[in-house]
Amino acid sequence: MTVDRSRTVLLVAILASFVAFLDGSIVTVALPALARELGGGVTLQQWVVDAYLLTLGSLMLLAGSLSDTFGRLRILTAGLIGFGATSLLAAFAPNAELLIAARALQGIAGALLVPSSLALITATFTGAAMAKAIGTWTAWTGVAFLIGPLVGGGLVDTLGWRWVFGIVVIPAAVTLVLVTRLPRDAHRGVDGDAHIDVPGAILGVLGLAGPVFALIEGQRIGFDEPLVIAALVGGLACLVAFVLWERRAAHPMMPLRLFRVRPFAVGNLATVGIYASVSLGTLMIPLVVQEIGHLPATVSGLVTLPTTLISLALSSRIGALAGRIGPRPFMTFGPLISATGFLWMLTVREPLDVWWQILPGVVLFGLGMTVTVTPLTSTVLGEIRPAEAGIASAVNNAISRVAGLVAIAFVGVITGGMLDVAGFHRVLVVVAVLLVLGSAVSAIGLRALPNLKEKPAATAPGSR
Repeated sequence: MTVDRSRTVLLVAILASFVAFLDGSIVTVALPALARELGGGVTLQQWVVDAYLLTLGSLMLLAGSLSDTFGRLRILTAGLIGFGATSLLAAFAPNAELLIAARALQGIAGALLVPSSLALITATFTGAAMAKAIGTWTAWTGVAFLIGPLVGGGLVDTLGWRWVFGIVVIPAAVTLVLVTRLPRDAHRGVDGDAHIDVPGAILGVLGLAGPVFALIEGQRIGFDEPLVIAALVGGLACLVAFVLWERRAAHPMMPLRLFRVRPFAVGNLATVGIYASVSLGTLMIPLVVQEIGHLPATVSGLVTLPTTLISLALSSRIGALAGRIGPRPFMTFGPLISATGFLWMLTVREPLDVWWQILPGVVLFGLGMTVTVTPLTSTVLGEIRPAEAGIASAVNNAISRVAGLVAIAFVGVITGGMLDVAGFHRVLVVVAVLLVLGSAVSAIGLRALPNLKEKPAATAPGSR
């Protein structure tokens, strides 16, 4: 593989994930504005976020299998086209119901992007080079996750909340152009016929949708309503059936054998606590700045800017360092630094002083996540065969999205149905506890460092 082509692969992987992560983060600062225009209050805000995470998280596993079967670029291209179209649908949605439906469709398209993009990296780079490439990928896709509120805030305050969805079409189109520079058969995964785990996909979607519906709608109509109880019980039953099916399916979309690889299992367990806390915390910060501090959406986005700068400056270096000495210290102390940042925000009182009560905590949060994320990703994928990189990436990303999905569904329960200072403090404590649990899992579970020797070179694009 030439240097130019490897750079193009990395750029495509970054931009494709950038699209999905940007959409997931940019919408947070628009939630108060769209709720004012469309109505629905907290319930609408939760559904706008969770409708996207629901389909994204539940179908990402299936997308990983498709990526390994049909080839990374084929699935990635389909995801980019679908994402652009559904983003426009969300931008022009005339009411809350159609907006929520458009967000669910966006999640389906987004599910095709992330595992394929990361699998491009793991199929192209090996050893320390892979760790460094993942660090670069993490830095720039992290920028999408963190800069989204800043860009979204500016759009909301100037052009309106609908532009928050429309702007995503631009990076999607740029990525599509770059994809044409790579061979069409590049990074094809498993040879042979396609095997689509339809029962697993259906059980996964229903298993997540039921509990999420129960948590969100239960706050509105009551947890003792038969519809809410049926959704919760039915969803949990589908989750149990999903695991049982995946154990015996000939071609499961979530191969449980992957969890026999210790770093993969530990990394995914740590992911649950870490990403549940990140999703919950990053959702609440822009809402608090706007609804408690009564500040413009632009300010709520500006508060997150230091985390973007930290990620850009350090992620690649952290990735390279973790590739040499192992991920355990980073995955242990990184979440603790982030937890300290959220605990700092317990100083929040009315009137809100965003630059003293919020900003220092956000800086600590950004530093901790920069220390954590690249080693975590490398741990999860470092000992997985290249042919299964797509599904392994999908499992980790699905777990992170599902963790965030469930955490956000609990927002109303934690805050007591209204966002005030006391409710925000309760959220901060929950976030800190989740981060400490993620740190503990890493410290205990990664007793032995993963094998850091060079893996056999992956097949170069266009060689098959």
